[in-house]
Amino acid sequence: LLFFRGDGFVIVRKRDLEKLTTEVMQLREFLPRVLNRDLIQMLHKVTEHHAREQEQLRQECLHLQSRLDAAQNVCQKEKELLLREQLWQSGADLQQQADFCSGLGSAACGLLWSCSAREDTVTQWLSDGKLQSFLGLAAQTLESFVKSLDDEVKTQIEDHNSQEHQFVLALAGTITNIAAVASGRDVLSGSAHVLLDTLMKMLELMKPGAFPKLKVLMLMALYNVSISVKGLKYISENPGLLPLIWTLLDDRDWEVCLHSLRLLQSVLLEEEVAPLLVGSSLLHPDVRARVSKLTSSAQASLRLAAQQTLEDLQALQQVKISSSLGWS
Repeated sequence: LLFFRGDGFVIVRKRDLEKLTTEVMQLREFLPRVLNRDLIQMLHKVTEHHAREQEQLRQECLHLQSRLDAAQNVCQKEKELLLREQLWQSGADLQQQADFCSGLGSAACGLLWSCSAREDTVTQWLSDGKLQSFLGLAAQTLESFVKSLDDEVKTQIEDHNSQEHQFVLALAGTITNIAAVASGRDVLSGSAHVLLDTLMKMLELMKPGAFPKLKVLMLMALYNVSISVKGLKYISENPGLLPLIWTLLDDRDWEVCLHSLRLLQSVLLEEEVAPLLVGSSLLHPDVRARVSKLTSSAQASLRLAAQQTLEDLQALQQVKISSSLGWS
């Protein structure tokens, strides 16, 4: 037999065709017996059972996922708690190290302060050639101390017993003693300008009434430097010097006022510097008014220094008048 296929004819033997026909007839006869209602119902039940099992598995997965999320949350909280404890411990250790360093620095600088009271000790330091690095570190330390204070702390009276305060106080005292020696003044005037600028900047940042002992030591250091003409010229060139002295003359601590007057006197009495400041704010009426106010102080030394400074201002005023009239 010939059968047509898409690309041509196919030859099929009659025996094969009869066999195929027989098989088809058998399928028609037996297929309804197999695919009956019972089988269909059974398949339906199997399908429903399978669907129920899938839903149960899905619910179990959701339950397990929920338990996993809860476990992960608990684990995360435990990790955060552990990290907080470690952070707290690290902070405590760091604070302990900082306290130790502050205590060590305070003790070491206390010894330096005590040793620097001897002129031969300062001379020996200068000959060793290591003083310059110390002055650089001192400038950084003093600047960091003031910058670490917020505005509220700057207006409060400091804790005199704190290691940090004692450390900075001893550092300033050592600088003051170095400046009290002629050779030390020369070093500060010539190659420690950063330190001198830092001292004036610190005095400017600290509020009235705060850190009076530290202010006094820094003013003493600047005064000692001003004994050197070179040092006084450098300090006087700082545009913030005179406004700084104005402010310090109103400080609530009388010793701060006293040493501010002494620094002002040092500027007034230097013949090479005072004439350069005649046209500046040095002769402003407010300066004379503040100095005049201090002549009524209950502290004898402050009262005397104010009277002398007032006389020096009057003398400088006369120099200005004479210069304007062309007198020689």
